[in-house]
Amino acid sequence: MTTDTPDFGWPLPVVGEPPARPDPALLDRFATISAATACAILHKLGIRRTWIEGPEPLTAVPHTVGVARTLLLLPQREDIVSGASQEYVERHSALWRVFDDVAPADFLVVQANAARRSGCLGEILVASFRNQGGTGIVVDGRVRDTPRLKVSQVPIWCTGSTPHYASQDELFPWGYHVPVQVGGVLVLPGDIIVADDDGVVVVPARLADTVATQAAEHEEWEAFSRDRIRAGGRLRDYYPLTETTRREFEASRDGLHREP
Repeated sequence: MTTDTPDFGWPLPVVGEPPARPDPALLDRFATISAATACAILHKLGIRRTWIEGPEPLTAVPHTVGVARTLLLLPQREDIVSGASQEYVERHSALWRVFDDVAPADFLVVQANAARRSGCLGEILVASFRNQGGTGIVVDGRVRDTPRLKVSQVPIWCTGSTPHYASQDELFPWGYHVPVQVGGVLVLPGDIIVADDDGVVVVPARLADTVATQAAEHEEWEAFSRDRIRAGGRLRDYYPLTETTRREFEASRDGLHREP
């Protein structure tokens, strides 16, 4: 065991610029927007790869929204990091540093390259993340301490569990506040993450306002259609709306939003 700062032979960790924080009111607008709706709206806007494929909920999860805080794990190379005594070396790595200044509503996004032998996060780090106001975590890899993580009150999406710590076998925490590829999707620091039981969707930060606006209307007309179909309406009339039923929808909105 050592507390000395290791000589990695490379300037580690690699640290990008902290992302700009979105207006909290913008995040609030995503509170009722499902991952499926966000994904559909982005598809209409021409953004095709937004669903993080692979990670699944560790346990039942609530609808969760946050700001992407990224962590990059890369393969070990023995002249830089070898795995030996790395559990202590990790405290000088991006894995510890990414937790130093977690802000409320941060959503940790971890690139782990679908590795099966690296437990990227465990109970203690997740507890720290929760205490600082973090909202959720997605890892395209494994976690450890799963019995405790399941009751941690932090929604987690991952590909499974392992008893290994993060750098015990394949990977090493290389950088944070950097672009990452997670489940086939590019995630930039500051992107908006929308997640639920359907999965995790990445909303590009610069499109967030547009997505929130269009998604809110989409959710509204789907609720209208759902009610009409439950009341006996024909599927082909209400899903999607026809010109006639859209006028019916607009009339119902006008009545709902009209001042008393």
